[in-house]
Amino acid sequence: MATRIDDERIAEKCEECNRKTPHEVRIQLLTESQKDKNAQFSREPYRVSTCRACGAEETVRMNNA
Repeated sequence: MATRIDDERIAEKCEECNRKTPHEVRIQLLTESQKDKNAQFSREPYRVSTCRACGAEETVRMNNA
């Protein structure tokens, strides 16, 4: 679970550091289809969390439909 450090920083458990560290969190739309015809319709939101201590990145699909 994330913990707010202040207005701009979030602390989360980093699997690489094995402790709670500040993370940069963003939402990114990623294309899932490899076919050109369907690519424009296959974008899904992903939560991307990057550890500010070691740089490890975790990507989780937000819409599991």
